[in-house]
Amino acid sequence: MQTKFSEDIIPLSDLKVNPGKVVNHAKDTHRPVLLTSRGRGVAVVQGLDDYERIKEELEFVKAITQGLMEIKEGETADINDVKKKLGL
Repeated sequence: MQTKFSEDIIPLSDLKVNPGKVVNHAKDTHRPVLLTSRGRGVAVVQGLDDYERIKEELEFVKAITQGLMEIKEGETADINDVKKKLGL
């Protein structure tokens, strides 16, 4: 999902003129569209499926990081205790 600067950065005024085109571009290319105002970035338009996928991936990475930190700090549990706690 690499940004194509010639296609994925548009002025906010283009969104106002044709919002469907901008939304469909983000959805169809699976790339976020950066909206600008007076040459500065102000917002991002992204397809819902891509947003949800990225959000899930971020939560997964956070959970892995948390687990690794717990292991590093010695916060581990015996597998048999975990199975017992889960009723397995």
